[in-house]
Amino acid sequence: MKKNSIFTLFVLLILASCGKKEEHQMPAPTAAPFPVQTISTEDAVVYQEFTANLEGQQNVEIRPKVTGFIQKIYVDEGQVVRKGQLLFKLETQTLNQDASAAKAMIQAAQVEVDRLKPLVDRKIISNVQLETAKAKLAQAKSAYGSIASNIGFGTIVSPVNGVIGSLPFREGSLVNSTSEMPLTTVSDTKIIRAYFSMNEKQLLLFNKTFKGATTAEKLKSVPEVSLLLVDNSEYDQKGKIVTMNGLVNPTTGTTQFRAEFKNPEAILRSGNSGIIRLPIVQKDVVVVPQNAVFEVQGKQMIFVVGEGNKVQSKIITTNGTSDLNFIVTEGLSEGDIVVVEGASKLKNDTEIVPQQVNQSAIAKTVAPTAKELVKTNAAPAKK
Repeated sequence: MKKNSIFTLFVLLILASCGKKEEHQMPAPTAAPFPVQTISTEDAVVYQEFTANLEGQQNVEIRPKVTGFIQKIYVDEGQVVRKGQLLFKLETQTLNQDASAAKAMIQAAQVEVDRLKPLVDRKIISNVQLETAKAKLAQAKSAYGSIASNIGFGTIVSPVNGVIGSLPFREGSLVNSTSEMPLTTVSDTKIIRAYFSMNEKQLLLFNKTFKGATTAEKLKSVPEVSLLLVDNSEYDQKGKIVTMNGLVNPTTGTTQFRAEFKNPEAILRSGNSGIIRLPIVQKDVVVVPQNAVFEVQGKQMIFVVGEGNKVQSKIITTNGTSDLNFIVTEGLSEGDIVVVEGASKLKNDTEIVPQQVNQSAIAKTVAPTAKELVKTNAAPAKK
């Protein structure tokens, strides 16, 4: 029994000594390299987005000026038409009959004038009767002219170049000038107008950002805008804001703007919708890559490198994005060193090996920089 106890104790001592040797042999954890960036202020481009309704440069409703049955439709929906091209022909048989009757009235009035004129010359009758007959002749001619004009209104042509819209009526339909729906709409879509609105807060920022004593001067300093289509793609033509309503709508609290885009390939149509993106340059702001920021309980945080290359998390406040960066308004100062990648692998007091990277190496963007926007809107040099 004693021999067994001694043997067991001997085994335990051997195992304990082996464990201590293994502990002494385990290497100490080493600091891992992480990309970092030193915070500095710079100019950043922020995009404001506004929902826009698109319309052609001209949207002309085609309505009949006279009552009649549609005798012939010469165009189809979506067809491109030229100014003066024949669109509709209205049946004018009744008007033709009225014109014949009016022409007969002219002839009768003319006969009466011709009959009375020699009698007046010989002073057989007074001049009053002749003047009365002449007035009836003029009245008959006026009535005939009005009917003839209405007959002309039965032939409807396009007042502008454009594209035919829907055709709600078919041949044989009775139409008149008071019909609720137009015969069709002709849209000139070579230039597309995008209408959008700003609320009072957005308008105030707009007026503070773009200088000028008048609306025209402010609009001249506004950079070109882009248009996002319904498939989230960006339209390949840049636009320009050309008008701004001088009043705020008291009901909605908004002010309407109009931007114009060229439409050479007829990609845009009247009735489309899109999103206007207005670039605004913010001067001397702190930006950090979006990859560097993480959320904890709804708060945005970032790791800052401190003494001994140990990291500490800090709460930051952001105000929008610029390309792939957050614009930081609180929590960071110029000169702070932040970890820009791998935040999920870190915790407070973790020691790292900082590896400085440039902002351009962190994210490649296709959006224009603040300097490019300034150059774009600068006045051309005088030759």
